[in-house]
Amino acid sequence: MTTLKSLLSSDRPDLPAVTAHLDSLEPAARLAEVRSLGSAEQSRLYDAARGYRRIDLAHFVPPGLPPLAEVVHDGKNNLPAFSLFAKVFCHPDGDRAGAPELWGYNRGSALVETAVGPGYFVARPHGDGEVVIDYLEVPPRRPGGWPPILPNSARLSRFVYYRTQDFMRGVSEHVSIGHATRDGKDLPNWFVLCRRA
Repeated sequence: MTTLKSLLSSDRPDLPAVTAHLDSLEPAARLAEVRSLGSAEQSRLYDAARGYRRIDLAHFVPPGLPPLAEVVHDGKNNLPAFSLFAKVFCHPDGDRAGAPELWGYNRGSALVETAVGPGYFVARPHGDGEVVIDYLEVPPRRPGGWPPILPNSARLSRFVYYRTQDFMRGVSEHVSIGHATRDGKDLPNWFVLCRRA
């Protein structure tokens, strides 16, 4: 039986086959496949996805949604602990409504959000068909129900999000792959996201 993990076992994955496989799955099965990936598969997928499938902010939040309406992307990173999480995005409101950016934060367990912090970010288009999730800036406001906005230098967030940027590449209609940097230098950290809707 074909699995996402098996499709990414080669040093040169067949990205069209990966896309077709993911797009053929029901949401629960797609998320399970995405969350099966380990560090090697995530790294391989990120490298293979360079220039493969252009994504923009609409991949993360559909353009028809009103400001501050959240869209959840469930994720899996390659860290040894707390590897399951979600990145939650929304269109900005007020004086920044319509700006080419999204606001968001990292949703995790109560323990992680309390000890580390919510990891707020601003996402913008980057380069040719990629998106950067930028922790160098936090949104000025948040939707009701989101945790209080904290600077990424606060709490243990200083060791996780502070001075970092994530660069996102497209994989399929719902799936993207990201790689983390700090101060412009690559970190050995990747993560895969799967949009719920």
